Amino acid sequence: MAIQTFVASTVLTAAQMNALQANDYNQTVSTKTASYTLVAADKGTRVVMNNASSTTITVNTSLFSAGDTLFIQNIGAGTCTITAGTATVSTTGSLALAQYGGGTLYFTSAGVSIFFLAGASTGYGSATGGSSTSITVNSINYTLLSFTSDANLVVSKAGLFDVLLVAGGGGAGFGETSFGGGGGGGGGAVTSPTNFITLNLSAATYAIDVGAGGASGASATNHGFNGSESKIGSILSVAGGGGGGTSNNGINKSTQNGASGGGAGTGETTAQGIATNPLYGNNGGTGGADTTGATAGAGGGGGAAGVGGNFSSTNGGAGGNGLEINTFTSGASNFVGAGGGGGGSGAGGAAGSGGVAGKTSGTGNAGVNFGAGGGGSRSAVGGAGAAGVVYVRFKV
Repeated sequence: MAIQTFVASTVLTAAQMNALQANDYNQTVSTKTASYTLVAADKGTRVVMNNASSTTITVNTSLFSAGDTLFIQNIGAGTCTITAGTATVSTTGSLALAQYGGGTLYFTSAGVSIFFLAGASTGYGSATGGSSTSITVNSINYTLLSFTSDANLVVSKAGLFDVLLVAGGGGAGFGETSFGGGGGGGGGAVTSPTNFITLNLSAATYAIDVGAGGASGASATNHGFNGSESKIGSILSVAGGGGGGTSNNGINKSTQNGASGGGAGTGETTAQGIATNPLYGNNGGTGGADTTGATAGAGGGGGAAGVGGNFSSTNGGAGGNGLEINTFTSGASNFVGAGGGGGGSGAGGAAGSGGVAGKTSGTGNAGVNFGAGGGGSRSAVGGAGAAGVVYVRFKV
């Protein structure tokens, strides 16, 4: 039963005493079949989720006091994620509970709580595929599976898996000598390395598709092409980066939208590529005016962690920054999903974190790091985008 308040001289009935004793040994159970927000009456009880699909249990402030506890468990097949609403929730385990996972939510104040995962089990499964590495993140040991090409993820033990996907980067646009530079390619989408996605996977084989980088515009008649999506079976996918625009805007030359937008070529003064999902990318930069004989710079491609730079006179715009993901993968610094720098006659756009710079002549720089867009150039084919990557990890 929920906590009761008694005043001096209150005489307890036998039913009340039995209920209090029963709760001491077998907490009052409240079963939920849909996403639920905790209320004050949940203090001291057991909240049970039972749903075949993903659900959440949200924790808000000013409902509980320091020292209050409640137990949360999931008996449904769908993952139940304990979610911070207006309160904070911290843990050394996982807030995503697989079937039969659970633990105690303990409050240190009205707005701060800690979730203690029950038992020795982490709720994580195990799998093989790709390249396997042992890593440690925040003192927790994981197996990290890295997929740099299409392959299978073979889940031998059902449970939770943390995933991080990077899609292919966009190719840069063609740069015509008499019309300035080609726009840089946009970076591929990157799921967050901190608020990462946790999937509850059954024991089965899942196809992993790693997004290819987009090709650059082959001639003055084509923009750069979008990168391809990366995905885990039919469960989760993220989009590729947008292609950069070709200078001297015309048919088949305009900048492309994508996970991050491509940079505008010279002549596309207001037509930079747009990020189709702001959670995973940013817009590209603008290009200079389209006038015969002009040498204005082109825009940089948007990146997963920053917008593409606008042109500046005859200089190309900088590529948008990539996103640092070593908080997920551990190890050395690792920027992914960067935009490419725009081409220009004065100077190519600078490289963002993890990206490549634009050029003033010659074939543009191809993206190097995972999901990076290609760099634009002034008088030649731009650089191609780089392929993405898929990471899957589980606790050991």
